[in-house]
Amino acid sequence: MLAFMSTACSVSMEAMSNSRMREETRFLTDKMAYELSLNTRQYNDVYEINYDFISKVRYLMDDVIRGEEWALNRYYDCLDVRNDDLRWVLSYSQYRRFIHTDYFFRPIYASAGSWHFRVYITYSNHGLFYFPRPYHYYTYKGNHYRTRYAGVSYYKGQYDHPFYNGSYHIRNHRSFVTYRRSDFGSMRNRIEPERRPSRDDVYTIRHSSSNRSKSERMNENNRASDNRNNKEDKSVSRTSHSTDSKNVRSGYKVRTSSNVRSTESTRQSENSSSSKRSTSASSRSKYYSRER
Repeated sequence: MLAFMSTACSVSMEAMSNSRMREETRFLTDKMAYELSLNTRQYNDVYEINYDFISKVRYLMDDVIRGEEWALNRYYDCLDVRNDDLRWVLSYSQYRRFIHTDYFFRPIYASAGSWHFRVYITYSNHGLFYFPRPYHYYTYKGNHYRTRYAGVSYYKGQYDHPFYNGSYHIRNHRSFVTYRRSDFGSMRNRIEPERRPSRDDVYTIRHSSSNRSKSERMNENNRASDNRNNKEDKSVSRTSHSTDSKNVRSGYKVRTSSNVRSTESTRQSENSSSSKRSTSASSRSKYYSRER
């Protein structure tokens, strides 16, 4: 029977339609009106406040169940807003009874991978209602939520009775860690996908040699051997390259010096031949002058 109740009360983001949200809001408000003795005006206002709260958190709860820290913080922010709005509607004595009733003060908890309303633990008959539907059951759609009023509660100053002026924030409560564990268990907060450590970061921790497997050591030795071979290959290639460049430069010098020597010998032969021609010409001129 208890397993059936837990399954029937479980809610997921995809399953909670607007009609389902109105039914859950009415059931919770009806039991609050019954136990806290609300009048008709309070009953209608409490329905609005509960509607706004469930409307805000229904899109967060799947992320809360998965352990997303931002969603969990957002949930408790919405819960503090809801409990602050109720502070201006309920009387001092009503609010004190409210904060001491967990299924009213902290209405949602998680179990077996789903989120549930605590009120169903006490009121297992889902068809039992003590009061008729609020007059705006079908028409109210968050018109009085505080974002429409510059962050100030719409219900502040609308009632003349003394209101509760004590602490109502769950986030700032000294028992917040206990409340959180009771609501959602010991959940391990997830790291956001873009901040998850990469594979290289995971293996930056140095392992002891006794815990390392033989295959790991062999892989490291192979990598070291490959690195040494690569270094030797690079050094050999650099040496051969430098030797070739030296040979090229030395060949250039040899060719240059031989060219210079051949050029000088050519010039000397030209000079000797020119001197011989000039000598023969002068001798011929002397010969012709004697004949004359």
